[in-house]
Amino acid sequence: MVDEPLRPDPDLLLAQADSARRGKLKIYFGACAGVGKTWAMLQEARRLRAQGLDVLIGVVETHNRQETAALLEGLEYLPRRGSSTAFDLDAALARHPAVLLMDELAYSNPRGARHPKRWQDIEELLDAGIDVLTTVNVQHLESLNDVVSGVTGIRVRETVPDPFFDSAADIVLVDLPPDDLLQRLKEGKVYVGDRAERAIENFFRKGNLFALRELALRRTAERVDDQIRSWRDGQRHEEKVWHTHDAILLCLSGRRGSEKLVRVAARLATRLGCEWHAITVETPSLYHQGQARRRAVLATLQLAQSMGAQTATLSDSDEADAVVRYAREHNLGKVILGRAPKRRWRLSKDFTQRLSQHGPELDLLIVAMDDAAAVGPLKAVPVRSKWQRQLRGSLAAAALCALITVGCQWLLPGFSPINFVMIYLLGVVLIAMTFGRLPSVVAALLNIVAFDLVFIAPTGSFAVTDSQYLVTFAVMLTVGVITGNLTAGMRYQARVARYREKRARYLYEMARELSRVRVPQDIPAVCQPVVSAALVARCEIWLPDKQGNFIAPEQKQLNTLPEPAFLQWSSHNGQIAGAGTDTLPGVPYTIVPLIASGETLGLLIAETEGGSLLIPEQQRLLETFVVLIAGALDRLELTRREQHSRLLVEREELRNSLLAALSHDLRTPLTVLFSQAEILMLDLATDHSPYAPQADAIRQQTLSTIRLVNNILDMARIEADGFHLRMDWLALDEIIGSTLRSQASMLGDRQVQLQLPEEMVLFRADGPLLERVFVNLLENAVKYSGPDADIGIEAKVDGQTLILNFWDSGPGVPVGMEQLVFDKFTRGNSESSIPGVGIGLAICRAIVGMHQGEISVTNRPQGGACFSVRLPLSSSETALHPEEERV
Repeated sequence: MVDEPLRPDPDLLLAQADSARRGKLKIYFGACAGVGKTWAMLQEARRLRAQGLDVLIGVVETHNRQETAALLEGLEYLPRRGSSTAFDLDAALARHPAVLLMDELAYSNPRGARHPKRWQDIEELLDAGIDVLTTVNVQHLESLNDVVSGVTGIRVRETVPDPFFDSAADIVLVDLPPDDLLQRLKEGKVYVGDRAERAIENFFRKGNLFALRELALRRTAERVDDQIRSWRDGQRHEEKVWHTHDAILLCLSGRRGSEKLVRVAARLATRLGCEWHAITVETPSLYHQGQARRRAVLATLQLAQSMGAQTATLSDSDEADAVVRYAREHNLGKVILGRAPKRRWRLSKDFTQRLSQHGPELDLLIVAMDDAAAVGPLKAVPVRSKWQRQLRGSLAAAALCALITVGCQWLLPGFSPINFVMIYLLGVVLIAMTFGRLPSVVAALLNIVAFDLVFIAPTGSFAVTDSQYLVTFAVMLTVGVITGNLTAGMRYQARVARYREKRARYLYEMARELSRVRVPQDIPAVCQPVVSAALVARCEIWLPDKQGNFIAPEQKQLNTLPEPAFLQWSSHNGQIAGAGTDTLPGVPYTIVPLIASGETLGLLIAETEGGSLLIPEQQRLLETFVVLIAGALDRLELTRREQHSRLLVEREELRNSLLAALSHDLRTPLTVLFSQAEILMLDLATDHSPYAPQADAIRQQTLSTIRLVNNILDMARIEADGFHLRMDWLALDEIIGSTLRSQASMLGDRQVQLQLPEEMVLFRADGPLLERVFVNLLENAVKYSGPDADIGIEAKVDGQTLILNFWDSGPGVPVGMEQLVFDKFTRGNSESSIPGVGIGLAICRAIVGMHQGEISVTNRPQGGACFSVRLPLSSSETALHPEEERV
């Protein structure tokens, strides 16, 4: 098959075609409000309009800034649907402009909209092929939300997912120095009225602005760096290293003193604040020097990895080419090398010179080695099998040389001796392919000797009468040595290719078998043979039981039984332990935890001889096996949880349906029973009957049952999304007074201690629902605190948060039940004689959560329980900028 390097990738063409049909998103990105994002977006809109494009304004927030409002002149607005002021997504899709302006990317749409977030509206617009211009601040990025909260002390609730932000075609950074931004605040160009002074004192402090600006600049720089990497990866030719950022590449060899290079590279990377890589190149010469030098290189690589480097082991016949290629692939501009030892005779260029020639754009940093390095490279320990193989090759070279000589002398007597040179070269190639480099050199020398003695006059002596044969001898020796080296290099590359093919086959078999597994107990039987064969080791997979104890598999392979304490330590800490690690290095096995979704799902234990797992290729293969097995275990666990969750959901839906049906059927008879009991009580009380208290008790119990049925019905409606908040301005003292009046019969003679703010507190909420919360909390305090306990309500305002505490002096909440009491059908004492099914507090939490508030319970130091309700004083539907509401 003929290679077609210029043929385009069909998948790439398809992706480009899909992206061509999709609209482009352009984001104007800033550190905070007031830097000029909306102004810059409108300037771009006017420029596009001047070019003849159909530009439409979907949403633009000027915040009463005159200079921004002036740019709106001449631009077309998207008509609103009826009297609504919300963005009409269907109208925008029907209008289908070329460019649409959508300010405030992180905005939360009002209830009833198609999507809860504005960025989801923009996603649909982009899918329709409409280009969108939008704005966003750095504090609205989801990944930086906690960082901004820690700096400013303000938690931003409206966020944008980072993948959507990164998918933008263009991101324009709109930056303004903090001093200029503060000057704009003082001039009233950001906020109007006294909001500017409060903003300067709170959110817009100079330190906050510095921090937000740094976050915005770093986030933009990260995106630009990703774009550079993506572009470089898409190029078919090798691009030279671009020094757009500092990055270090450390080249390691087997010489003593390489630890100093690692420490120098780590210190330099720390000072520059950049990433660094440490690599070694396994050439055929390094492979033939034995395990001692290789182990020295691997130990140095492990040291570099422990100090934060990304490590890699490359296989190439030319070390310089491999280093330059790796540096260009990862855009690493600074290469650290150890100074090579001085040699009296140097017939070829050293590594530094060859690296300079192959990669002229690289900055080479030459580091002096330790004194111990002056000894030179580590001497390989002679291996008996190696020298035996070389001896066998030399003997085979001598035998082949004799066979060729005899064959040419007796079978080809009429041929010219020059033709026999090619037959001798063929013998050198055969020896090199079979036995390697050294036997091929021996074969070349023996061929010259045999050719001179047998075929060159005078035969039987080394004398040469014709000087042209000296050239023939030199060519035979040179071609033989070169051919032997090339053939040996090909054997090495073929061996590497066979190993990689074998590794890919093992991974394929592992993935294929894991895809068929249905229960975790089948994984050891499937994976252990493959892992053992690939790593040339004895491997077992231990899975935990329900109590968390690890159980040995049925097919046992280890010679040494692992200690349970070692297994528990590795599982608890999520770290590798055993041979080849810093933890328990004396044991003959290695324990590798199988971690997925932050949990240890099992342990892989490998027992080897000779420490073969220390080889980087084996380590990477082991890591790949661990990822595959952990992924399979995680898949099975997620499947089990999904089935269990589905069963729970179906059970919950059935229970809610039964409760809703039962509640509806009970409301009518209970209402009739309550009205009849109340009429009976009033008649008996008018006649001064002694049975009036009994009638009143019937009325109270009926009312309590009605309240219980209402709670059950409301809980079913909340879970079915049947509640819609009807927000209105409420006065705190009025809603608490209404609660106390509705519970006057239940309170009786008991007094509720009130501690309310002196000034009037107004907040937006759904009055009937919030009153239901207060009624349930008050009823809970009356029921569980005891008849002699004190009850109180305390309210205070903390910034933009209203805090309401419903306390009592009763026995309090059992320890450990502080969160469970808010679950459905959970009671503080399941054996209590107090009526109820444990659903009132669950309704309280649901309603408070719908108001974007929080509810919690604690035990008071002086005794009793305290239920705390925290409600925001500002409406979430109108708070476009939580930080602006705060200031």
